[in-house]
Amino acid sequence: MTEYGRGRSPEPWHPEDPLYGDQGWAGQASAGQGSYGGQQQHYPQQPQQPSYGGQQGYGGQQPGYPQHDYNGGWDTGQNPAYDPYGGHDTYGGQPVAYGGERPDQYGTPDAYPPPRPPGRRREVQQETPDWDPGPDQGEHAFFANRDDDDDYDDYDDGGRSGGGGRGERRGRGGKKRRGGCACLVLSLVFAGGLGAAGYYGIQFYKDRFGAAEDYAGGGSGQVSVEIPKGATGYDIGNKLKEAGVVKSVDAFVAAQGKDPKGQSIQAGVYLMKKEMSAESAVDLMLDPKSRNNLVISEGMRNSVIYREIDKRLEQPKGTTEKYAKKNWQKLGLPDWAKNDHPDVKDHLEGFLYPSSYPVAKGMKPETVLKDMVENATEQYDAYDLESKAEALNLKDPLDVISVASLVQAEGKTHADFRKMSEVVYNRLKPSNTETNQLLQFDSTFNYLKGQSEINISEKDILTNKDPYNTYTRKGLPPGPISNPGKEAMGAALKPTEDGWMYFVATDGMNKTEFAKTHAEFLKLKEKFNANTGSD
Repeated sequence: MTEYGRGRSPEPWHPEDPLYGDQGWAGQASAGQGSYGGQQQHYPQQPQQPSYGGQQGYGGQQPGYPQHDYNGGWDTGQNPAYDPYGGHDTYGGQPVAYGGERPDQYGTPDAYPPPRPPGRRREVQQETPDWDPGPDQGEHAFFANRDDDDDYDDYDDGGRSGGGGRGERRGRGGKKRRGGCACLVLSLVFAGGLGAAGYYGIQFYKDRFGAAEDYAGGGSGQVSVEIPKGATGYDIGNKLKEAGVVKSVDAFVAAQGKDPKGQSIQAGVYLMKKEMSAESAVDLMLDPKSRNNLVISEGMRNSVIYREIDKRLEQPKGTTEKYAKKNWQKLGLPDWAKNDHPDVKDHLEGFLYPSSYPVAKGMKPETVLKDMVENATEQYDAYDLESKAEALNLKDPLDVISVASLVQAEGKTHADFRKMSEVVYNRLKPSNTETNQLLQFDSTFNYLKGQSEINISEKDILTNKDPYNTYTRKGLPPGPISNPGKEAMGAALKPTEDGWMYFVATDGMNKTEFAKTHAEFLKLKEKFNANTGSD
């Protein structure tokens, strides 16, 4: 008895066997008969089980054993009424015996081929030969000391008809063996490859993980380096490398990261040395003495700032002031600062905002002044001065800055600023009968005179009719008298509301006391005379 396609037959394979010749595998089977070469197979009688579609072969009834469906598995003997294919055979209901030829539904004769007999299986293996491991221990011919011609001759046709997998090997004798030389060459190539890989591996490691190039020591000479606003560690390192201060950017960044204060390096101009170690460069930049910046302090006048700029730029005295007076409209002032103010002595007064600025030889006055004006404009924009001026009954935003400059000049401490601001606004009121809208500030007189005096003669004050003289002219001066800082600006926008009308620096220097009435003011004046020896 033979199982379908995989058991053993009682007789050996024979050329006349229907599974071997042109009959059987390639022959036609009649509908309703399952045969090997057309003969009906007999098995012990078993109850017939219906298969898919109710037909013999792939679609018919098989007596005795369950039928194997090559598209659906073994027949499970389900109820004949259950037909997952709608009552038709998988291949369109055409009856075919086991091993018989059926129509090709996929356009190719190889679709779902039945198993081949042993002879044909050998033929398939011969058509796609695998790698030959060689005669000894499965090694390749190259390592078996054989000549190439010995091992890779063509395969002959004997394997196709006689059942052999590979052809005869030819020409084993009489040729010079080259295996030792080949191994030597391979060893040299392998050693060379390792050497190259090791060299490039070391170079890669140095590039990626090795210490960055760096100078040693504290350097020599002197060079000026400007660090812009918002510069990162790599930006600073690039500037220093370009100037010849450090050898590599990575070395500087590493040194900056190791220093706890490394991230506090600010924008500005630094006096550095050539060929410094990265660590020394970081230390020097953290030293305030290295910064070659011009620091504008709160309340500093423009006339002082112009002179300092000329010194640092190594320009003749008066160069920066002359440029400012001629080109003030080109330096970035807000529109409201360009309005008609005919009596303003310096249109940039109040716009050289207190801060630290890079100013070094080689720069132009225009560059320095633009930087300062830009900073002031940004600061003032944050206050929304136009709406604040209206709320404070002032003419325009420039008046707000003028009030702040007066507060900055007259107040001795930040604690005084809001009280001083209230004094200004109370004296500007039309209802003021104490001073009749005269501010009477010494600071405005000193500004117009370009001085800083405490003791001013009454004659000088009362005879001077300059618009900036608040002893003889009512209201605010035409423009700011200094560059106020943040605290003074805040006080100008939010004064106290306690009724302060007078103030006196009773010690002549740092202590300011306030009064609400003229009588209280006279008492403070006596205190001032006693402390300063004045009449």
